[in-house]
Amino acid sequence: MHGEHDFNWLQLIPGLAHQPNHVVMAILIAGLVMVMTAAASLQLSRVRKGSDGALVPEGKWTFRNFFEIAAESLFKLTESTLGEHDAPHYFPVIGSLFVFIFVSNVVGLIPGFLPPTSNLNTTLALGMFVFLYYNFVGLKVNGLAYLKHFFGPVLWLGPLMLIIEIASHIFRPLSLALRLRGNIEGDHVVLSVFSDLVPYVLPMVFYGLGIFVAFVQAFVFCLMTMVYISLSTAHDH
Repeated sequence: MHGEHDFNWLQLIPGLAHQPNHVVMAILIAGLVMVMTAAASLQLSRVRKGSDGALVPEGKWTFRNFFEIAAESLFKLTESTLGEHDAPHYFPVIGSLFVFIFVSNVVGLIPGFLPPTSNLNTTLALGMFVFLYYNFVGLKVNGLAYLKHFFGPVLWLGPLMLIIEIASHIFRPLSLALRLRGNIEGDHVVLSVFSDLVPYVLPMVFYGLGIFVAFVQAFVFCLMTMVYISLSTAHDH
């Protein structure tokens, strides 16, 4: 595919030229997110020692402001989907997924870098993580009663409902993976094509569109994750 054969800067780094691009980029992005989070945490710890206790926003753009705005907006979405009681418990996972996916998507807009989320292996790994996590949460919250919903409300329909439910749950990580990968790969290919045809001015429109797509796809992935968590933790199982 087009996106897999583009030039990338990793080819110039000894020892990384023959490594899978999506694996290396995913590791680098995870490290970058950790560094950014640490910088924001250190800045927040510093301002908390001030006279206002970090209650007053800073007048300039800082890591603290960026993370506060992003975290507050995402937490409100989590709260509206999972409820006030459950949101604080699951927000760290949702927030981590959103930041990692969004940064991974945006990296593809930088010339010479390929987004790890344009590779099916990366998106399948993210989908499988969500699959394992919401099922683990369901068992943790509801115990073995969580397994009852796989058999449906009517006993004699149990075998049929079991097949349907298993197929439905298997499709969830696949749909997450394919949707994310397809949209990011498509956006990357469109940007590459128009950048080659018209290298000036016009690509800026697609860069703006690319940032929007990167945000929307991270948002949709996390929203679906919250829906799956909400379904697995419902107490009517």
